[in-house]
Amino acid sequence: MKNVTESEIKEFVEQNIQLFHANRLKALSETELKDLLKKKNPYLFRAKNILTAQDLVASFLDAKLSSSEEKIFGDFLENLALFIATKTLNASKSSSHGVDFEYTKNKTRYLVTVKSGSNWGNSSQWGQLLRDFQTAIKVLKQSPQVKNVECILGIGYGKAKLSIRRGIIKIINGQTFWYMISGKENFYKEIVNPIGYKSKEHNELFNVKKAELINKFTKEFVEEFCDKEGKILWNRLVEFNSENLTEEDKRFI
Repeated sequence: MKNVTESEIKEFVEQNIQLFHANRLKALSETELKDLLKKKNPYLFRAKNILTAQDLVASFLDAKLSSSEEKIFGDFLENLALFIATKTLNASKSSSHGVDFEYTKNKTRYLVTVKSGSNWGNSSQWGQLLRDFQTAIKVLKQSPQVKNVECILGIGYGKAKLSIRRGIIKIINGQTFWYMISGKENFYKEIVNPIGYKSKEHNELFNVKKAELINKFTKEFVEEFCDKEGKILWNRLVEFNSENLTEEDKRFI
């Protein structure tokens, strides 16, 4: 295994973490109130007894941003893992659908997909990942040079044991995953400081834009979904979110 220098890691992370922050801002700027209200569960927020329009709007927005940030940061971790593996293992970006990168070690071809956290994937997504790996294996084994193939799901953080498998997929978490592609036991800690590059400045700008959006959405929400006294009209909100029954539906059902 080759070495990747601290300066190479620092340079890559500092350049690419800025894209993460830029994409967070983009996700924020592309958000519209009515799209937000259509996609989140109004019953959940009613159960929380939220009384003010601002708190409700902020809760809807936070729920949306949380899910989008996990995806955005997952893309960053995928690119970081690929960068490290290309330096240390001569890995290459995979042409197989659903597989992030590939490399060969000790006569075994490793197919690696990277996810940021261990809570990734419902049963359908796991099924698709399994099919993607199976398809990639089938293509690889058309070559007589490929005898053994190992399918890896690399998880950026978490303490789960190495022995965990789902079918042909070996799941490698946290420190062990970063050790696998870097050869360094403490690599999972070495990347923490570079990831924080200019985080204070980026987050200050993000929070200003987020506050502006909450204020804008609160005004729009009060105008459409509150009565004259300022009380939230939950029935109107639920109608906007879920009303879709037609006379044809009634006959069909």
